[in-house]
Amino acid sequence: MDKNIVIVLAGGVGSRTGLDRPKQFVEVLGKPILAYTCDIFQKNQEIDAIEIVCHRDWIDYCQNMVKENDISKVKWIVEGGETFQYSVMNGIRHLVKLVDDGEISLNDNVYIQYGGAPFTSQKIVSAVIKMTKEKGSAVTATPCYQLLGSRDSEDTSQKFVDRDKYIQIACPQGFRFEYLLDIYQRAENKGIVDKTEPHTTSLMYALGDNVNYAYGDQTNIKITTKEDIKLFEGYALMKKLSDKGEFKCQQKN
Repeated sequence: MDKNIVIVLAGGVGSRTGLDRPKQFVEVLGKPILAYTCDIFQKNQEIDAIEIVCHRDWIDYCQNMVKENDISKVKWIVEGGETFQYSVMNGIRHLVKLVDDGEISLNDNVYIQYGGAPFTSQKIVSAVIKMTKEKGSAVTATPCYQLLGSRDSEDTSQKFVDRDKYIQIACPQGFRFEYLLDIYQRAENKGIVDKTEPHTTSLMYALGDNVNYAYGDQTNIKITTKEDIKLFEGYALMKKLSDKGEFKCQQKN
């Protein structure tokens, strides 16, 4: 049976939060955000293994985090690259070696998840897995619910944008491993890896490939700012109290 393997990207420096450490290693209720993200896949019965692609200065920290939080599905920790694309490529190259050793297969499915995206629900993960199995690739996406306008200068918008024509793409992003390899091989051959926005789906668009999108919702936030961290802190506290039976959401008729 084909395996489901998650690459969790934790190689960034998170400069936009303005903190003393990368956002994925910021601790919330005594636990790093990265551990919460890995827990999503640790708890999903369809996921077989996790590979963390980690910033070189935080590999020891990451190894300790895995042990302390008993994240048993983390099988490999790989050094990250200088950019998003090169971190993904480092993770892919390591998996290729496992194919050569017979540990995994090119028919296995590989999912890319940002280390700073701990809000992803099991419903979203399951939807992406299902479509990846059916179509060979999938991303989670939501409609654009907010009004959209053009950004014509620092503080001026001149054109209304039809939000119904656009989607917001998030993670996880799933690929049959053979296809994921093909995306990066074609991108390298065309010399567009360094010239394209830093996401695998951006390469797909640049190469002319279709992007299949599965269920997504507005709760699937990628942490970028200090405010996002505060939002997750409230979410983590609510969930902790809920698990203990100390928090109940009251609905009004």
